[in-house]
Amino acid sequence: MTMGFPAGYSVVFFHALSVLDFIRSFIFLLSHFLGLSDFLKTYSIRPVDEARMPEHKPKLVFALLIQEFLPVMKFQDLAESARPGDLPESCAVCLYEFEGGEEIRWLRNCRHIFHRTCLDQWMDHDRKTCPLCRTQFVPEEMKDEFNRRLWTASGHGPDLYSE
Repeated sequence: MTMGFPAGYSVVFFHALSVLDFIRSFIFLLSHFLGLSDFLKTYSIRPVDEARMPEHKPKLVFALLIQEFLPVMKFQDLAESARPGDLPESCAVCLYEFEGGEEIRWLRNCRHIFHRTCLDQWMDHDRKTCPLCRTQFVPEEMKDEFNRRLWTASGHGPDLYSE
């Protein structure tokens, strides 16, 4: 008998893990074959550099345009101009703390901030509101300009930002 489990149990445990890994791999392969792989997509918790990641599907025109409207800045630049305690310590999407040189997006309507990659992923799923408070991304005074540019870019109707 070794420390912890008896010797026979560790072999059984190893085989059980191997069987579970095989089942997991089979489910992922089957879902990919059936076209359901988006339901089992695993996301990195930590924001990643999108430039190094391959793009699998085209971005929505809405997401591209909204990303133009929302400013990208370094967290340290925003932190320098804010009063102590005014900024959150972490991103509400991934729950990781903000670090000085990280790119963030600052939402003009609700003033929430998120890692750029976290919010961009949110928008890539055709989400039009803040992940925290559900305030619309585009301020009321900018909606006409946004809709005009969206209509020009997509060739669809003139009021695409409405819910």
